[in-house]
Amino acid sequence: MELFYALALTAGILVAFVLLVLIASYHNSFKAEIPPDVDQPSKLRFYHWVYTLVEILARNLESLGILGEHVLLRLITYGLPACRDSKLCIKDLHFDEVPVRIYLPRVPSASKRRGVIFVHGGCGIFGSIRSYERICRYIARKSDSVVVSVGYHLSPEHKYPSQTLECLTATEHFLKTAENFGVDPDRIIVLGDSAGGTFTATVCQELVNRQDIPKIRAQVLIYPFLQALNFNLPSHQKNAFTPFLTRDRAVYFLLKYLGKDCSMKEAVLAGSHIPESINLKYTKWINPDLIPERFKLGYKPPSPTLFLPQVHEETKELLRTRPSPLIAEDAVVCRLPDTCIITCERDVLRDDGLLYKKRLEDNNVKVTWYHVEEGFHCALAFFGYGIFSFPSSSKIVNHAVNFIKAY
Repeated sequence: MELFYALALTAGILVAFVLLVLIASYHNSFKAEIPPDVDQPSKLRFYHWVYTLVEILARNLESLGILGEHVLLRLITYGLPACRDSKLCIKDLHFDEVPVRIYLPRVPSASKRRGVIFVHGGCGIFGSIRSYERICRYIARKSDSVVVSVGYHLSPEHKYPSQTLECLTATEHFLKTAENFGVDPDRIIVLGDSAGGTFTATVCQELVNRQDIPKIRAQVLIYPFLQALNFNLPSHQKNAFTPFLTRDRAVYFLLKYLGKDCSMKEAVLAGSHIPESINLKYTKWINPDLIPERFKLGYKPPSPTLFLPQVHEETKELLRTRPSPLIAEDAVVCRLPDTCIITCERDVLRDDGLLYKKRLEDNNVKVTWYHVEEGFHCALAFFGYGIFSFPSSSKIVNHAVNFIKAY
């Protein structure tokens, strides 16, 4: 027994030593801007420290060839198992080989219910059905809907764009078979957060011309990533160092997801991957001048940057609509379904949502917009964890539920 305690103490000391070395070596990584007006700043700071420590450890393990960075980071985003829910019948199925989990209210309905396809976030690298279990259950219960959570396979094991394609496959399957689950095929809504919002926007765009399946009734985009051309918009400046998705992390994980060399991160952040001709073409849609003045306090236009042809060649995929649905042509945008966009003030991606809102409205698409002043990126992921959650987590989910119930 004494030997066990001695070994445990030694192991504890070694772990503490390693953590102290990591903190000392990467102290700049722990620096973050925790605005006083953000939701529960002390709690957010603590979570930021924990995540950053795991992130540093993960990158070191990957550099040593011990473990892929994404493997360790997935562990802390996987979520805790939820208790049994007596109000729902929950089934794990496959839609054309894509894993899905279906949440069906047990109470009989006099008519066919609406359906909600939920696409989780996580940069296409993290996240899972289990990560968003509490959210999907809540939506199913509160909106009396049949919810389908899509468990698309993750990068890097499954290369881009398989995530988008699997979301598209699952959506098509549900649209065709909705009645088998007691769902009205004309009342199906697609909902996604962060990268899930990217996939949701892309799925809706790619289905607008399909005549062989029912039309999607509406889409819900929660702090979506919608363009990879300009990382110097007002929200990128204001929230560059706000947890959890800093400006630096946004581009790092984007390149990681696409299987690109992450050493190009600084060039992409500066805008050196976009030639002047492309900038001129899309400035009508991606431009700080299109953002309301109240969101531009303290904004400073960036200095001109040098175009780097080699970086452009390596990152051409960023100019396609799958990673950048904001640049879809008007002929596509004008045919999109009713849309709910939820943005957070303390989110580096805030302006993506604002710019897409304007594009949709300019094309006469009905838009409902909710803005969470104290919200931050990833707030939704904390929903359902009691004292470990944030008030903004509940606000975001309830905004989405209220929108869904109108359909």
